[in-house]
Amino acid sequence: MSTSPRALVVVGGDDTHHDLLGAADVLTRIGASAGFATSPAVGMQRFVDARPETADADVYVLYDSGASFPAAQQAALAASVTAGKGVVALHMSNVMGDPEGVDSAFHALLGNHYLSHGPGHHEGRHHIQIVAAHPITEGVDDFELFDEYYEFAFADDDHAVLAERTRDDGVRIPVLYVREVGEGRVVYLALGHDMRAWGEPPFRRLLAQAIRWAGRA
Repeated sequence: MSTSPRALVVVGGDDTHHDLLGAADVLTRIGASAGFATSPAVGMQRFVDARPETADADVYVLYDSGASFPAAQQAALAASVTAGKGVVALHMSNVMGDPEGVDSAFHALLGNHYLSHGPGHHEGRHHIQIVAAHPITEGVDDFELFDEYYEFAFADDDHAVLAERTRDDGVRIPVLYVREVGEGRVVYLALGHDMRAWGEPPFRRLLAQAIRWAGRA
């Protein structure tokens, strides 16, 4: 008897500027719409000697900011992804790991670390340009949404950018990329601060298709 693939939405951290409870609800429902048996969970200290709800997941959807993520836990997640699991990290989830945010196992796995909100206001209207054909971007045209700006530095060149936005000064900023690590798949989507983004159909489609791709469904 076939069973549905499994996704685990993991929220956590002490950043009061992000709605963790709202995200857990909305992202769990998006995971279910992607055809995954999806459950919410709190906290990143779950990958060492993982309980079934963590160990049995095919893909982890991360919405975490400043969450405690000890080095052993990071290494355990990296090992599980290298062995074939998937990760879809959203928005501020690149702010976990070492205090410096650069040399940790998690940031090496994810492939980027947070820099800033960029010049000017920290949030505003985004015009998102789809720049590559991929299963994640299938059926999604360029779109607009209101969101918080995020800029980051890549850890290396091992990634494929799928969507970008253009700053007022003409600089193009990636907002969605994919990479493969061993047998596993990693997606980073810089969008998704709150319901103003989560409620937009293009965002929801990108996330659902990212979960499917990372989870090999």
